[in-house]
Amino acid sequence: MTDKDVRHINIPIFIPHLGCPNKCVFCDQHRISGAMAPVGISTVKETIEKYLASSSGGDYVEIAFFGGSFTGIPRSQMIAYLEAAKEYLDKGCVKNIRVSTRPDYIDRGILDILRKYGVGIIELGVQSMDDVVLAMSRRGHTSDDVVKAVGLIREYGIECGIQIMPGLPGDTLEKSLQTSRKVIELAPDMVRIYPAVVLRGTEMEDMYRSGTFRPLTVDEAVEWCARIVPMFRKAGIRIIRIGLHYSELLESSVVAGPFHPALGEMVEARVILDRIMDLIEKNGLEKCSSIEIRTWRGALSKTVGQKKANIRALKERYGYRTVKVTEAGLPEGGLQVSCISGREYQ
Repeated sequence: MTDKDVRHINIPIFIPHLGCPNKCVFCDQHRISGAMAPVGISTVKETIEKYLASSSGGDYVEIAFFGGSFTGIPRSQMIAYLEAAKEYLDKGCVKNIRVSTRPDYIDRGILDILRKYGVGIIELGVQSMDDVVLAMSRRGHTSDDVVKAVGLIREYGIECGIQIMPGLPGDTLEKSLQTSRKVIELAPDMVRIYPAVVLRGTEMEDMYRSGTFRPLTVDEAVEWCARIVPMFRKAGIRIIRIGLHYSELLESSVVAGPFHPALGEMVEARVILDRIMDLIEKNGLEKCSSIEIRTWRGALSKTVGQKKANIRALKERYGYRTVKVTEAGLPEGGLQVSCISGREYQ
C-alpha cells in the first residue's frame, strides 16, 4: 500500500481567537471571539470520538486545532486541549496533532509545551511577506517574525506549514509572487493559499464599501494563484489547499471577493492552460487549424476546464476550429500538444 492509498482524516477542533489582541482588517473579531464560547474539553473528546467511530485501522488520523491563534489562548486552556488530544495519541488512535497559530505567538516556551504534548505540525498564518501589506492589514507582526518563527519550529524538529493570503490591502501580483519566493526560501513542508475575501463585520468590509479597497475578482484570484502554484510545486512544497473551505455559514458572511466552491479546480485548470499555451507558442503551433491535447489519466476535466473554459480560451486566442482533448498513458502531470495530423510536442 502506498501513501496515496492511505485515507487521511483530519479531526477539526475549532478554537475561537480568545483574547487575541490583534484586529486584522479581514477578521471578524466580534463574531469569532465575542459570539463564540470556548470549546469545552468534553466537546473536544466527543468530536474526536465521533470521527474515530467512522475511521478504520489503516487510516492516518490527525487531530487539528484550527482557529488561527491556538498558542495565543490562555496557557492553562491550551494545555488542557493538548492533554485531551494526547490521550488519543498515546493510545495510538491518532497519528499526529496539528495546530494553527500566528508567527508572533511562537517562542521556545510555547514550543517546549507543543513538543511535550506530541504536536507534529504547526501551521502559521503568515498572509504576506511584504511589511507594507502586513501593516495595512493590521496583522501586528512583520516578515522578520515569520523568519524567526519558522527557524525555531525547524530547530524543534516540528513540521511547518504556512498560509498566505494574496489580495490583501496594498497587495499586488508582484508582491504576492515575492511573498511566494520568500516563503519558498523558508522551505516549509506545506502551504495553504487563501485569496483574501471580504467578510461581513470586518474593517475590510468598511474599506470595500468606502472604495478604499478593491478585492480580487474570481478571475484575478485564479490568475494570481496559477502563477504562484507552479512556484511551490517546482520547489517541492506541498500545497494542501487553494481557497477557503466552502460552507453555508461562510458563504452567508462573504460580502465580496474571490469566494468560489471550485476555486482550487479553476486554478488547477488555469495552470494546465498556461502550460498548454507555452507548448503551443514555443513550438509554433499557433497556425494550426485544429489541435489535439493529450493529458494524463484522471486529468481530463481539469484540462478541458470548468464548463470547457480552457477549450474556449484556446479557440479565442488562436482561432482553432477544433480542440480535441484525450487521456493518454502519460506520467502524472504529462501533456502533449500537436496539430491534428501534425507533429507532436511535449
